[in-house]
Amino acid sequence: MSKYVYSFGGGTADGDGTMKDTLGGKGAGLAEMSRAGVPVPPGFTIITDVCNVFFDNDKKVPPEVDEQIWAALEIVERQVGKKFGDAADPLLLSVRSGAKFSMPGMMNTILNLGLNDATTAGLAEKTGNPRFAYDCYRRFIQMFGEVAMGIEMEHFDHVWDSLKAERKVKLDTELTADDLKLVVEEYKKIVKKHTKREFPQDVREQLIMSRNAVFMSWWAPKASYYRKMEKISDRLGTACNIQAMVFGNMGDTSCTGVGFTRDPGSGEKVFYGEFLVNAQGEDVVAGIRTPQPISELEIWNPGVYKQLREITAMLEKHYKDMQDFEFTVQE
Repeated sequence: MSKYVYSFGGGTADGDGTMKDTLGGKGAGLAEMSRAGVPVPPGFTIITDVCNVFFDNDKKVPPEVDEQIWAALEIVERQVGKKFGDAADPLLLSVRSGAKFSMPGMMNTILNLGLNDATTAGLAEKTGNPRFAYDCYRRFIQMFGEVAMGIEMEHFDHVWDSLKAERKVKLDTELTADDLKLVVEEYKKIVKKHTKREFPQDVREQLIMSRNAVFMSWWAPKASYYRKMEKISDRLGTACNIQAMVFGNMGDTSCTGVGFTRDPGSGEKVFYGEFLVNAQGEDVVAGIRTPQPISELEIWNPGVYKQLREITAMLEKHYKDMQDFEFTVQE
């Protein structure tokens, strides 16, 4: 039987860094970093060929692809010690595209996958942090609604901006757990209005819809145009990377950021980048709040800063080149 799904994490991986044609750039990188001992959250990559099969086969995949996905998900559950869809202590996932060649901003990502009414309540209870749980849920409905259900983002933005104006707050972080619960209910109404169905509560359906949305983004007009301009073959396809979530938005002891092992302008050996406390990855690039320079991470948490310097130095040595990186610190 063909191998469609490659696992990574826990210091090992089915694939490696040479397999960009099969695993895409991101998948090959995750596999290589896992093998190198970098603390990569565990996950699995659905290979690029499946993207082509999906389009050649009327947007369906063979049953063995789904079987391999559920088997790989069980490995992640064992590594993390949580179950996908468990109402008491849910495993949440990120779903990202990743073609052989980088196509920045062209393809889809979905975060916080696996949240529904029951798992969000469980997450609030388990963490003792309802604000965090409902912040993740509203983010998920918004992202999934746009990417997997085709709802224009402006409908969600309108609800969000109106509530902030009503509460007279400037920052997203100033909204309370109760405010966010209200947002979730309004977002679900938007989904019902625009898709004539309820927001999906079945986490497995959420995963399959997200995977399909990643494949669909391969043929989004902007992605097609980018490939044409860059002379990238349409038949390369994109891989789909599914990974355990790590949360930078659990409060003031969590953060997320991006950086380079050197100054990308001059090549000077200085640690270069920025980070946001109590945020998820997309907040850094979205410009919602002003990030802090990465040099201030040492003041915020010296231990985290030291570990990040060690990991990124090891990566630069391993790849023998300047590295750009994204990182998340959970509590």
